[in-house]
Amino acid sequence: MNKLIEKRHLNPTVTLFTFEAPLIAKKAEPGQFVILRPNENSERIPLTIADFDREKGTVTVIVQIVGGTTADLNAIPEGEFIHDVAGPLGKATETDGLKKVAVVGGGVGCAIAYPIAKKLTKLGASVDFIVGFRNKDLVFLEEEFTAASDKLVIMTDDGSYGEKGLVTDALKKLIEDGANYDEVIAIGPLIMMKFVCKLTKEYGIKTIVSMNPIMIDGTGMCGGCRITVGGKMKFACVDGPDFDGHEVDFDEAMRRNTMYKEFEHEKSCRLHNMN
Repeated sequence: MNKLIEKRHLNPTVTLFTFEAPLIAKKAEPGQFVILRPNENSERIPLTIADFDREKGTVTVIVQIVGGTTADLNAIPEGEFIHDVAGPLGKATETDGLKKVAVVGGGVGCAIAYPIAKKLTKLGASVDFIVGFRNKDLVFLEEEFTAASDKLVIMTDDGSYGEKGLVTDALKKLIEDGANYDEVIAIGPLIMMKFVCKLTKEYGIKTIVSMNPIMIDGTGMCGGCRITVGGKMKFACVDGPDFDGHEVDFDEAMRRNTMYKEFEHEKSCRLHNMN
């Protein structure tokens, strides 16, 4: 059982949860994830670690409330308990030796990108942090993003906040204005990461992406999170979640991610009808 210390709504569909997990906090690194169950009968869901505090023994995740299990998690009040949390899982993001980096986040992926930008800045790297949201109402953690970077660029699809356009528009402008990046790290929707990689490949800039496919056990046994990287099968839970974006078969990953779309839609409709 893991006590929920803080629950904070960041926008209408995204919530921050901080819970006690001293053993996980002791070992956690940016890029890794946990698998948790809100209740005893809940399904197990993978959530990337958004932050951690080794001294306090806490771990933070940021979750988009989109289905039954995330709704169950969202229903737990502060001071009550999450049934179980396993982690840290996956490989940490490699940050050694990087001097100039663009970190690109889209939607909830911005929360996953945040601890990576934070660590790179702490290590002395120069970080341009590009974040993208659909509109102003969905923007979150702007102060934290600013503190974790040398330059923060906020993009919104409708131009209601920051600059109007896509994260690739901002990244292309920075590159063409002379930013000499050692690496680009992109985290967000598959389609966003695909086009970030398409752009950076034109400029020969190494690009790392964080893959979050369908996942069940988190130890490589179920095979549900398999993806194709460089023509070879990989498991996101143990080989990743970070991979060379120029080698990822994004089209295959997007097809696999829609396998249960009809079932998820049905469950979501049932959930909304109960409210």
